[in-house]
Amino acid sequence: MTKNRVEATKNAREAHQLNIKRSLEHRLQVARAKGDEKLIRQLEAEMKYFG
Repeated sequence: MTKNRVEATKNAREAHQLNIKRSLEHRLQVARAKGDEKLIRQLEAEMKYFG
């Protein structure tokens, strides 16, 4: 049972990280389309943080 919980936690963490990355990528596309340089720099920094 403990092994299942560890695996479930790992899967949830990976899914959460993937969702964060997808969200950041979308926000970056929108910022680029609007030409918002300040937001672009901020989002690029966040993407580096999340790897």
